[in-house]
Amino acid sequence: MSTRTVDRSGSEHGDVKQGAVVLFADAFYSDGVEELSLFGCSVKLDPSLMDGSLVDAIASLNPDILVVRSTRVTNEMLDASERLSVLIRAGAGYDTIDVGAASKRGVFVANCPGKNSIAVAELAWSLILSCDRRIPDQVTDLRRGVWNKKKYSDARGLHGRTLGVIGLGGVGLEVAKRGIAFGMNVVAWSRSLTDEKAAELGIYRCKNLLDLAKTSDVVTVHVSATPDTEGLIDAAFLAAMKDCAIFVNTSRGKVIDEAALVCATQDKQLRVGLDVYADEPATSEGKFSPKIIEQVCVYGTHHVGASTQQSQDSIASEVLRIVKSYVTTGIVPNCVNRAQTSHAKALLSVRHRNLPGVLAHVFESISLAGVNVEEMENIIYEGASAACARIQLDDQPTPEQIATIRENENILGVIVSIINEPTLRVL
Repeated sequence: MSTRTVDRSGSEHGDVKQGAVVLFADAFYSDGVEELSLFGCSVKLDPSLMDGSLVDAIASLNPDILVVRSTRVTNEMLDASERLSVLIRAGAGYDTIDVGAASKRGVFVANCPGKNSIAVAELAWSLILSCDRRIPDQVTDLRRGVWNKKKYSDARGLHGRTLGVIGLGGVGLEVAKRGIAFGMNVVAWSRSLTDEKAAELGIYRCKNLLDLAKTSDVVTVHVSATPDTEGLIDAAFLAAMKDCAIFVNTSRGKVIDEAALVCATQDKQLRVGLDVYADEPATSEGKFSPKIIEQVCVYGTHHVGASTQQSQDSIASEVLRIVKSYVTTGIVPNCVNRAQTSHAKALLSVRHRNLPGVLAHVFESISLAGVNVEEMENIIYEGASAACARIQLDDQPTPEQIATIRENENILGVIVSIINEPTLRVL
């Protein structure tokens, strides 16, 4: 039987951890560490931890909570602790975490969505402007003592041109708003975008990616890294783009077919700005020579889209909020690995008196019938005299099983039991 309690707002609950051990396997500001220590947590901070050293640290410290930023979290790391129950990614994306392995172990995975949107949008616009005015090349020539005003006087300009935004989450919205401020016509593609929402935002919704590619003078990508988005920008998309258009990616490297992008820079003279790459180094420093950066008019940064002081302060505050919430209430905000649908085939609703032994009787009756609980919540009514347990089951209970639950109704306090069709959504 698998159960969890959910409050009326739908937040996650786990076991409340007093004196929780928190391991930061990445940089974190000292005031935040001190704040958690004063809060009663035992805090260990070591930004150098990764790979084998992180496995050893997890096994040694046996933390309740692990916080990472760019560090990869593997199945082996999750297996190293018996007590680890919450894993926090100090950022929006969580593709560096083995979420499937965490889910199998009942470890909550949380992130900090929307806290770096403005920072990433600002970098995206830095790359767009650099591509249009070829600023990096101009700086290089000036530092070499070369003056070539004629060469660099061919910028097309952005006002009145079309900006295509792929993915309209927090970052995409911020990029679109800045495009409007630049006087650009903004078009967008997103699976969740409707014509009504687009009109409300003052932009146009493209029905598919190829339409966006054909329409846009500037294309900027802002989608999450998922199996569905891997290779989303492929050779067909790049071939549909206008010659000499600008292409920017600050999302994740695997979203782009990088080999196809190399060809497109040559065949279509695209100007490209990248903050992310298909095969980035696992460390913060080292050698890195991707072929795409060798191309003419391809500019790159070092996966630093979220790395502004403002963004890091905002993310740090959110990490503290998540830790404190879990330690004091058992609620894990921003949980990303809660099932979006349930395997349940029936929803059992039991209104009952709030007395000891009532739910134990209900669960015993269910288990003896060989029925598994997939999900449940127990809502207490004002005054705490009565409650309602909503229990999602993997099979439809029989009338006999319901009768068993209703046995000793006066003693156990079961008021009424109702079978409803399942919603196939978690509670």
